[in-house]
Amino acid sequence: MQIRLATSADAEAIRSIYNVEVLDSTNTFDMVPRTKAEQKAWLAEHQGVHPAIVATDAAGGAVEGPRGAGGELVLGFGSLSVFRSRSGYAATAENSVYVDRSARGRGVGRALLAELLVLASAHGFHSVIARIAGHNETSIGLHTAAGFELVGVEREIGRKHRQWLDVVELQRLL
Repeated sequence: MQIRLATSADAEAIRSIYNVEVLDSTNTFDMVPRTKAEQKAWLAEHQGVHPAIVATDAAGGAVEGPRGAGGELVLGFGSLSVFRSRSGYAATAENSVYVDRSARGRGVGRALLAELLVLASAHGFHSVIARIAGHNETSIGLHTAAGFELVGVEREIGRKHRQWLDVVELQRLL
């Protein structure tokens, strides 16, 4: 597995991984799948100090799945995003990690999160926030294992698939 910065040629692979979660889960609060244009715009926003990264497997060969810039299998992606728009929050980033369902349980999420933390530190951030759907114990466990601490729970803040959803907020100081 290799982790690298995402390029515009990875847009379709990222979109295919993300849209499965939009349609079939409550791991994201988005309800409408991203279009190709929206995905390219999202990637354009995730450059510089707020990058997007992908985990790839060059040995993907005949295995079916989303393909990246060099034709390699994309196992997952992650990103750093602006936490809040007010300038006082500039030293804090929010992270996201998504792993293709066929690649789960293989350390992909752990590798992506580790690289995001390296990038966040290198880009001068002091704090990284993870906002996770309250039922997503896998993601909460991933972040806790990486040194994130629980800082709060927003009760029934969202609604999707006829369910009220909590958001758990975790933080790691760098």
